[in-house]
Amino acid sequence: MVITRQGIVATEHPLASQIGAMMLAQGGNAVDAAVAANAAMGVVAPMANGMGGDLFAIVYEAKSGKLYGLNASGWAPAGLTPEFLRGKGITEMPQSGIHSVTVPGAVDGWDKLLKRFGRKRLPEVLAPAIRYAEEGFPVTEIFASYWADSAAKLRRDTNAARTFLPGGRVPRAGEIFRNPDMAWSLKQVAAHGRKAFYEGAVAQRILARSKELGGTLTAEDLARFSSEWVEPISTTYHGWTVYELPPNGQGIAALMMLNLMENFPLADYGAGSANALHVMIEAKKLAYADMLRYVCDPKFDRVPVAAMLSKDYARKRARLLDLSKANGQVEAGRPPGMGTDTTYLCVVDEEGNMVSYIQSNYNSFGSGVVAGGTGFALQNRGGLFSLEAESPNVLAGHKRPLHTIIPAFCTKDQVRIAFGIMGGWNQSQAHAQFISDVVDHQMNIQAALEAPRFTKQTFAGCDVELESRIPAAVRAELAAKGHQIELRGDFASSAGGGQAVLRDFAAGVNYGASDPRKDGAAIPQPLPAR
Repeated sequence: MVITRQGIVATEHPLASQIGAMMLAQGGNAVDAAVAANAAMGVVAPMANGMGGDLFAIVYEAKSGKLYGLNASGWAPAGLTPEFLRGKGITEMPQSGIHSVTVPGAVDGWDKLLKRFGRKRLPEVLAPAIRYAEEGFPVTEIFASYWADSAAKLRRDTNAARTFLPGGRVPRAGEIFRNPDMAWSLKQVAAHGRKAFYEGAVAQRILARSKELGGTLTAEDLARFSSEWVEPISTTYHGWTVYELPPNGQGIAALMMLNLMENFPLADYGAGSANALHVMIEAKKLAYADMLRYVCDPKFDRVPVAAMLSKDYARKRARLLDLSKANGQVEAGRPPGMGTDTTYLCVVDEEGNMVSYIQSNYNSFGSGVVAGGTGFALQNRGGLFSLEAESPNVLAGHKRPLHTIIPAFCTKDQVRIAFGIMGGWNQSQAHAQFISDVVDHQMNIQAALEAPRFTKQTFAGCDVELESRIPAAVRAELAAKGHQIELRGDFASSAGGGQAVLRDFAAGVNYGASDPRKDGAAIPQPLPAR
């Protein structure tokens, strides 16, 4: 772990972490550092995140001891409806192209975070990202591989190819990449605030591209959008309180998993044992079945959050978990009262303010659509809607989809931890595994991030992906219980990469951790020169 009395910024790119740490050294607080680091991540990791995506954040304010949640996820254009898509012969929700685009929420999220908690304003916070976009930066190894995986998608859009395939190919590790168009977009926001993005020069370029491609996005869709302050939801797990953001995000599934896991002695089973893994895998299936059945934009349909988080409900659902065999056909329960590509970062400052922060384009380079002259891809978050009328997540104008990206936070006594682990539907199950490693198995935050993980990206069946560091004997026990194992590498990208920061308020000491599955680093705030 990184251990210091000063602040720490943990991101999946050392340059972004360094920018955040320097923002702290220049008098900024945790929120200033988080937004500065995120803006830089959009430059250095444009496939994963950026101005064209959404964000969610949990802010811990040290002076009040309160947690604040921000949901900056965008909505579907008013004209993007099932009827519109069926009229074009589209029967399943598009996963790329203009009809997968929802309004990007990130820039409005930056604005709300800085205005409520920041000490600095957009021009200063965005300046380092603008400089890297203009002057260029060397592409890192893992992000070079992500870039290469998206080459075909980028070639399908003229602007995307012009922006992200210099010389007609993807940049290789160590090559310098510049993005003057993104620098222009960032400068517009720095000079004119959120209005530049949602009503001004950037908005006009986005709308022009949507019109060229036959999209439904209108000026009103952009101008009326606003992110929302929300109350984090929580559960307890063996004396710890774990927080996630409420629906439309998937975070409730992590809390439901923990409620189910609490009914079994995971600490006695041992870290990485077949029984511990089996319980968590089966708990994942039960929790995710409920999440898929009930979670949606609560403005459009009731989400029974309290009932889903009931300990009594968890005890009843836990009876369905058979310790001897895997269940491949898990159905959603009935709670009482009922009728992939992402960047996570976290910050703690020397005063103890903390930010758990996640931002994403959804799939790599999102929709693959780039508006001319903007330098960033528009997200394809609309791909998570359903076109089935009976689904609570059915597409509707100005509705937000069920969302995969989730920041997390946990507390016990004088200890606070901000953490998150990326990777689509991997996230809730990875959060629960991280908490189990910290709570049940007494790991520090670096060890908990490094510990071997499973992931099950599907909702049905007995398939499960395991990292190869899980011993062969354990894998054999799991196979004997009926798990269909898909073996992955030692530190598999599908298991997600995470970051974490911890504050021990009793000692006034901060700790930081960064997952080796990513290119990132936890970097401490430098001392100012005397």
